Amino acid sequence: MLFKLSFENMKKSIKDYTIYFLTLVLGVAIFYLFNSLDSQEAMLQVSTSQRQMIQLMIEMLGMVSVFVAVVLGLLIVYANSFLINRRKKEFGIYMSLGMGRKQISAIILMETIFVGMISLVVGLGVGVFGSQFMSILVSKLFEADMSKFEFVFSKTACIKTCVYFAIMYVAVMFFNTMTISRYKLINLLNASKKNEKVKMKNPVLSIFVFLGAVILLGFAYWKVSADATSLNTADKILKIILMGIAGTVLVFWSLSGFILQIVQTMKQTYLKDTNLFILRQINNKINTMVVSMSVICLMLFMTITILSSSLALRNTMQRDLIEMTPVDINLYKTANLPEKSTNRSGKEIVYTDLQRQDSRVSIQETLKNNEFDMNLLKDIIEIPIYADNNLTWEKFFGEKIEEIRAQFPNLMYGTAEEIVKISDYNKIAKLYRIQEYELQDDEYIVLCDFESQKKIRDEVLAKGNYELEIAGKTYTAKYNECKSGFLVMSTSHVNTGIILVPDSCDLKEDMKEQCFLAANYNVETEEEKEEIEKIFADKEQSNFLNNLSEKELQIDGLTKISIIEASIGLVTMITFIAIYLGIIFLIASSAILALKQLTESSDNKQRYTILRKIGCDEKMINNALFKQIGIFFGVPLVLAVIHSVFGIQFALSTLSGIASKKDLLPSIIGTVVVMGMIYGAYFMATYLGSKNIIKEE
Repeated sequence: MLFKLSFENMKKSIKDYTIYFLTLVLGVAIFYLFNSLDSQEAMLQVSTSQRQMIQLMIEMLGMVSVFVAVVLGLLIVYANSFLINRRKKEFGIYMSLGMGRKQISAIILMETIFVGMISLVVGLGVGVFGSQFMSILVSKLFEADMSKFEFVFSKTACIKTCVYFAIMYVAVMFFNTMTISRYKLINLLNASKKNEKVKMKNPVLSIFVFLGAVILLGFAYWKVSADATSLNTADKILKIILMGIAGTVLVFWSLSGFILQIVQTMKQTYLKDTNLFILRQINNKINTMVVSMSVICLMLFMTITILSSSLALRNTMQRDLIEMTPVDINLYKTANLPEKSTNRSGKEIVYTDLQRQDSRVSIQETLKNNEFDMNLLKDIIEIPIYADNNLTWEKFFGEKIEEIRAQFPNLMYGTAEEIVKISDYNKIAKLYRIQEYELQDDEYIVLCDFESQKKIRDEVLAKGNYELEIAGKTYTAKYNECKSGFLVMSTSHVNTGIILVPDSCDLKEDMKEQCFLAANYNVETEEEKEEIEKIFADKEQSNFLNNLSEKELQIDGLTKISIIEASIGLVTMITFIAIYLGIIFLIASSAILALKQLTESSDNKQRYTILRKIGCDEKMINNALFKQIGIFFGVPLVLAVIHSVFGIQFALSTLSGIASKKDLLPSIIGTVVVMGMIYGAYFMATYLGSKNIIKEE
């Protein structure tokens, strides 16, 4: 009997379950989608380092999935509470006919299981098919060979999804039982007649609170944009986050206190059509939704910021990879080693005679002496890099040192500046196909492309004709700003400073700090390059550089292939986790808002009946409903967008040199598309659902 009643109730209330069902299906599909990478990874033909990165990404996604499961679990509990509140009168009738609370709980339990099982099956189906497209996406991001592509089902992801959602539903069942046990028959039968208790706030107090919230948020915005460099510790960042949360809550708390009074002064607007009714509804609802609106706003803010920043990071790093890896290999070693030295931790290092002897010869000579086939390389350029212990970062910053030290206390100001002769640099620049420079005998140029470091160096150079003493002679800056350039390949622009000097500069042999070599592999095909790559960067077997290290000869190196593989893996991992969290936050915020609006529409059904009685036609009523829901979906989104403008700026400044504002527009467009699809779908589903609830029966 109860089984049949539950099944019939589910069919009858199918429209009420639309948002609930949509949320569950999306949650299951996305959960399976991002946890099925273990099966997809097996068919991708990638290098060892990429495979290790994919495994790390899978582990990270597994940890993130625990957090996601908690978010989805709370969302399901919240959604289920809507369904119970929607059917209070129905449950009251059951109780008046002699049905006990346990039997009602059993009915709800069966309905929940029905909907849960259907949602799980449909969600897994969507996830399984969606994961095939995910395989293609992963292969594109990792530039992997998909020749072995085949339809894959992840047993592990399926079991994990089922287990996590089973745990969630146990929590839902417990919640339902506790909720029903607290209801009284009289309250259930009169649920539709019970008016909402609204405590009107003092308009004057609300205005002061609103202004205080604006000041609080304004200060937080200023700190994360104009004064972001001062936020260099976790506790300082936490204070700004708490300010943002408090400001958001206070905005929504105060909004209902004076918004109606302000609009009331605009008589033409206030008395037009059903605006009076809409504003009264909005005023009452915001008053009772302070916490939920604040949570929704903050989740939308996190969605926008996470998606935009991560996509901008990915776009920047992909573009920079092409520019920053112009040759196949860089090799470098320390020159002129002393008998002993002290490292940064204060530990004394003693060098062998072999190490000291090798530090006084070129990299090419070291390679030849250790039986390396030099015919494997072409376009070989080797240059010395010098350092003057009398020219450190502290000396370069000069009069501005205290001001800069206050902004950047963690910089190592005792670091000696790297010095390169202009002709040596131009050899590398020509090979890299980047800008070459010219100097007079009394000039120097500072090369720096690491954004935060460039900014403070430009402050020093800005006054023009800035003088430095290098190797006993005074030189004047040719430009009043840093110029672009680099020596060592990298994933992004991270050159913190190279000083170019004329060839006539008296740089002594004992000032030579490093030998630096750039070259290409002397082959044509990618397969042949991979074979040479193994000589320098094979992580599974002992490679040439490791063999030198075993002989106590220190030559370090970077290869184009290894840089690209590491960068692609890191960016892909960050992007996947960001998209995963962003979409979950978006679904959660959209679902909470949708369910809240559906609940309000159900509770206020009689008010729409009154509108019909006083002469409003269906078009006016539907228009009023559309505007009301649109405002409630729009208000937290607008504040979230304002938060995001400054949040993204802070994220990009934190990732200075890695993510660029130039790549922000495409990422914002991508974020808008994703949000438009999901947030817009929930908005339309909410409007159509509410329209169905309030329609005249």
